[in-house]
Amino acid sequence: MTGARAELVMSAFWPMVKAGVLISFPLAAASFAVGMLIALAVALVRVSPARGWVQAVLLRLVKAYVSMIRGTPLLVQISIVFYGLPAIGIFIDPIPAAIIGFSLNTGAYASETIRAAILSVPKGQWEAGFSIGMSYMQTFRRIIAPQAFRVAVPPLSNDFIGLFKNTSLASVVTVTELFRVAQQYANLSYDFLPVYIEAGVIYWCFCAVLFMVQARIERRFNRHAVK
Repeated sequence: MTGARAELVMSAFWPMVKAGVLISFPLAAASFAVGMLIALAVALVRVSPARGWVQAVLLRLVKAYVSMIRGTPLLVQISIVFYGLPAIGIFIDPIPAAIIGFSLNTGAYASETIRAAILSVPKGQWEAGFSIGMSYMQTFRRIIAPQAFRVAVPPLSNDFIGLFKNTSLASVVTVTELFRVAQQYANLSYDFLPVYIEAGVIYWCFCAVLFMVQARIERRFNRHAVK
């Protein structure tokens, strides 16, 4: 490596790490939190017993939402929110636009995970709750949700790690996250390879920490399951 390349890599390192800590990770965390609320609502609509036309309409709407989000690229979804909505008079700042795009995407995919986790709980658990006078939501909250949550934790953890990596797409809507900082430094020298490799290594280091946290959470839930 030449001296100029070494200087470029060193000068880009801390700005990229800082952007990862201050922008990429909070962006992923906020999007994941909102996405989980969407996912839970969608999953509950899909597993609830059919009761009247209102729920039938809701069921069709959430199925269409999940199908549309899962059938289109995340990059297109974010671009529509930031670049497309201004055409109809809706202007959203870059970070909120990225959060909306990531949240809608996460909500659709995570809803399938949560729905599968809920359906994995034996039907006898529902019947047990109803037999002692609990309502549908009381049974879900006190009996079903704790068991489903334990099942959903591993795939949802993977979803969060994937979302953190996908925050690199926020650079398309001018959010100065980790990868956009890498682009800025690479554009200064037109020497893209070392900076992009460095960005990849930094992403990998962040994800390695998240993998360790995920493993610790899973071990904790497994111990509780054994008890």
